[in-house]
Amino acid sequence: MIRSLFSVRSLSVVAAIALTVLCSGVASAQEATEVRDSLINFSSPFGVGLVVIGAALGISRLASAAYESMARQPEAAGTINTAMIIAAALIEGFTFYALFICSGKT
Repeated sequence: MIRSLFSVRSLSVVAAIALTVLCSGVASAQEATEVRDSLINFSSPFGVGLVVIGAALGISRLASAAYESMARQPEAAGTINTAMIIAAALIEGFTFYALFICSGKT
């Protein structure tokens, strides 16, 4: 019970709910003249840090799973490697887009 309570999936759901509640002032649709203070002020460096951590975690898990599957089925290594490279390129593309958005320069 305790192990399932502290799983990565349950902790990520709790973190997403906490961020939504704490940052409701930033994310709410209000007029531009009214500024509400929220508990967390998202700045560009904080957003960039989240993007980089997320991308690194995603690519590392992708590579880990790909290498494990190549070790189990060496005859399928070519197709697995191709799929891994395509997925890593998509993750990096999203990362560059998110870094552009976080930089605040439009």
